[in-house]
Amino acid sequence: MCEYVVPVCSYYMYLMQKKGSKNNVENSKKMWGLLSLSSVPLVMTLGNSMLIPVLPKIGSELDVSSFMVSLLITAYSVVAIIFIPVAGYLSDHIGRKQVIIPSLILAGIGGLVAGLAAWKIDHSYWIIFIGRLLQGIGAAGAAPIVMPFVGDLFKKKQEVSEGLGIIETSNTFGKVLSPIFGALLASIIWYLPFFAFPVFCAISIIMVSYLIETPPQKEKPKKFKQFLKSVKQIFKREGRWLYTVFITGGILMYILFGILFYLSTFLEESHHIHGVRKGVMLAFPLLALCLTSYVAGKGIGQDQLKMKWLTVGGLSLLTLAVFVISFNKELYMMLTALFAAGIGIGATLPSLDAFVTEGIPAEQRGSISSFYNSTRFIGVAAGPPLFAIFMKGHHFLTFTGNAFVILLTILLVLWGIRPQKKGKQTW
Repeated sequence: MCEYVVPVCSYYMYLMQKKGSKNNVENSKKMWGLLSLSSVPLVMTLGNSMLIPVLPKIGSELDVSSFMVSLLITAYSVVAIIFIPVAGYLSDHIGRKQVIIPSLILAGIGGLVAGLAAWKIDHSYWIIFIGRLLQGIGAAGAAPIVMPFVGDLFKKKQEVSEGLGIIETSNTFGKVLSPIFGALLASIIWYLPFFAFPVFCAISIIMVSYLIETPPQKEKPKKFKQFLKSVKQIFKREGRWLYTVFITGGILMYILFGILFYLSTFLEESHHIHGVRKGVMLAFPLLALCLTSYVAGKGIGQDQLKMKWLTVGGLSLLTLAVFVISFNKELYMMLTALFAAGIGIGATLPSLDAFVTEGIPAEQRGSISSFYNSTRFIGVAAGPPLFAIFMKGHHFLTFTGNAFVILLTILLVLWGIRPQKKGKQTW
């Protein structure tokens, strides 16, 4: 149950701030709802990232190439990209919980299929692959729906921003735990991470089912043609900042997962660091990301100008950290730079989440945020294979080139996001 420590602490700190409020009972219900929602991205992150440190072991046990075993990660993300917009549309029309709970069930079944195949069947790669596809479909209908759900639970923009900060913290905390937890489980039995996932899903299902009160829908859902028309109007009206936020989110996930893949390979090949020790080192920059996400989410409030400049500042720190790595391959210097990179990414993500959630009407919030999450999954899917290609070239060019990509992203943010007045949605 250690995977729920940070969300519980976040909930406790958040709730203490609300003491003395006139509506303590209502606030308490909302906080329990936020705690339950925070379990969803935590579980989905564990389901994917938990396998990263044990991929070499899986490859040797299944007797498949490193490329084939890497597809177990890519399949999860690619299928999620396809189904996220569908899940977002459904969540706007049949309800958030009605999408999240079946998706968690499907994701748990996928983990069970993969685990049983690895345990009972020889040459089970393709059955495990199918299980991973099911997990990816489940992830598409679970984690991305959490963002608009937070916007439904809270009406004040300050509360929405703080809630999104906690959700992003939970998501990142899953990334912190994943390499350590995955390596620890695999050291017992190599396929145990597959079986752990359905257990986590079951806990999250119980929490979401019983601890969240879904706000009633204010308006009757639009028909599909009307929905497409309204989405097209939103992109026509808000496209400048929406595309900027989407691209920035995708770039951040590409850099994060690409660097994690690079660091994992670097630790094994150059320093012969394996198992739990490697998992701890992979968690080091993610811990910085986790803590910074929580602080940033609480700090931005509803000030969109602050969100923009925090995004620019976070991206600037990330650019500097990646550029420093290009000059030095010494382990501790690299870990220090990656810690700074984690701070930069952690400062940026809650602001991007808040832009999407607070800037879109409730009836289209699920659909628009699903497009945003799709671009983030594209980054997740693209990072490891692209960095694998770059690693065949020169270290300096790999990181200098990616620092330049982040620098271009800063220019895009400066051009595309233009809030004019504090606390108002003016783009």
